[in-house]
Amino acid sequence: MKHLLSFLLVFLGLSAFSQNAEVKTISWMSWQEAVKAREQHIKENQEAIAAKKMFPKKLFIDIYTGWCGWCKRMDVTTFKDPTIVDYLNKNYFPVKMNAEMSDTIDYNNHTFINPRPGVKRSTHTLPASLLDSRLSYPSYVIMDENINRSVIFPGYKQPEDLLGILIFFKTNQHLSYKSYLEKQQNQNQNVNKP
Repeated sequence: MKHLLSFLLVFLGLSAFSQNAEVKTISWMSWQEAVKAREQHIKENQEAIAAKKMFPKKLFIDIYTGWCGWCKRMDVTTFKDPTIVDYLNKNYFPVKMNAEMSDTIDYNNHTFINPRPGVKRSTHTLPASLLDSRLSYPSYVIMDENINRSVIFPGYKQPEDLLGILIFFKTNQHLSYKSYLEKQQNQNQNVNKP
C-alpha cells in the first residue's frame, strides 16, 4: 500500500509538471501573414525605429518540400531547439514556405504561381525567385527590413550554426563585414597600382 501511494504521488506530480511545462514552437507564418505582420510591426514601432532605438524585424524563410528528408530532420531537431525557437520568434518573422505550393501570391506588383499545380516536383515561382532558381532543399532566405534578400543558405543546419547566422544578420554585422571587405579590396587595388 505504501508503494502504491508513493507511485500515485509521483505520477500525479509528473502529470501536473507535464501539463504546466510549455512546449514552445516557432510561430511559422505564410508569406502573406509575414508581410502584413511586418507592416503592423513598423506602424506600431514607428518612433523607436525612426530614433534608431529599434530595427524592424527581418524575415526568415524556410523553403522546404514535402518529400525532403533533411527538411523533416530540421523540423524535428534544429527547429525544436528552445534557443532557436525563442530567437526566431523574438527577432524575425519566421516564414515556412513549401516550394511546391499551389497558392497564387501577389507581391510587389508581380503575381507568383505554380505553373503546374498538382504536378509532382513543380516549383512555385516565389521560392524559385527567392532562391535564384538554385533549388536545393532545405534552403533558407533572410530578407532585410525592406524585404530585400540579404542571403540564401542551403542545407541542414545544427542549432549552433543556425543561431550564429541568425545573430549575424539580425545585428547587421553582415553590413559591417561587407564594408570591411570593400575597404580591403580598395586598399589592395591601390597597393597594386604602378
